[in-house]
Amino acid sequence: MKTEDFNYYLPEDRIAQTPIEPRDQSKLMVWDRSDRLLLHRNFFEIEEFLRPGDLLVINQTKVIPARIFVKKPSGGKVEILLLKKRQADIWEGLVGGKRVNAGIELQTETGIKLKVVENLEGSQRLIQFSDPIEPYLTDFGQMPLPPYIHTPLTNQNRYQTIFAKENGSAAAPTAGLHFTNELINKLESKGIQFCKITLHVGLDTFAPVTEEDPEHHKIHTEWCEISKNSANLINQTAKNGNRIIAVGTTSVRTLETGSKYAADGDIIGEFTGPTNIFILPGYEFRVVDGMITNFHLPKSSLIMLVSAFIGRNTVLDLYQTAINNKYRFYSFGDAMLLI
Repeated sequence: MKTEDFNYYLPEDRIAQTPIEPRDQSKLMVWDRSDRLLLHRNFFEIEEFLRPGDLLVINQTKVIPARIFVKKPSGGKVEILLLKKRQADIWEGLVGGKRVNAGIELQTETGIKLKVVENLEGSQRLIQFSDPIEPYLTDFGQMPLPPYIHTPLTNQNRYQTIFAKENGSAAAPTAGLHFTNELINKLESKGIQFCKITLHVGLDTFAPVTEEDPEHHKIHTEWCEISKNSANLINQTAKNGNRIIAVGTTSVRTLETGSKYAADGDIIGEFTGPTNIFILPGYEFRVVDGMITNFHLPKSSLIMLVSAFIGRNTVLDLYQTAINNKYRFYSFGDAMLLI
């Protein structure tokens, strides 16, 4: 297995720059693994392929407007992207600009002071604020869109799922962006259940695997949580013989991490903490029976995860079909249902 095995060519015009309105009007490619049946639908028609008793597991993380601009003592402008909160007033962040090193003092336009206290790897820095910054981010922070999106986002909420609740992500769990309240209500009225977990998505989710052998890749670590109630609902669903369908690769990572903490007779246990699970072809899925996912970057850990579920050749064939049928790719793009 080589990293190059997960490469494909994507025309630039297939990268979605803006979200579809309404959310559930995006295209939906459906792949039935058992029948090897491929269908093309719209996302609002997903109920056609779901059964009463199915459990959709959604990631309730919320993207914080973590892109901020501050001033140097000289008056120069510095961009900072907050990545991870270490303490109430201390964050890891990426800085854009030269000579922004440990010891420099900066200030937001609203007067909040901050200081770089430690140089980390590359352009990452450890930053201490004079006050906890989170309450002020909605006033002057901007949504940290992925690097391949160049069109400004007019409605910041369109990079949030409608069920986003727990602050902590630097990127959205994009498979969840297709759901509307109306669609959720419609599915629930047909006996389809929803279960909430949390995984805070980091920017490393966009990073390509650079090692020739993907097994040598150091996968990124993300914080996740499965509550006792959610674990109970997932276990009961499995015992009832119904399907557990992960909404997004973030939910897949969380569920498969939770499988390591399952009690006897269960498939999953409650869990809170970091996960660095790396799902490659050959992995045996313990919890997930199906998944909803967007189309992922070439040579990324995410396309490898999907390949583990349905096979690498199948993934590449489906991606080429999507390109030929003018599907939209990546964060604001269209979706796949793999069952």
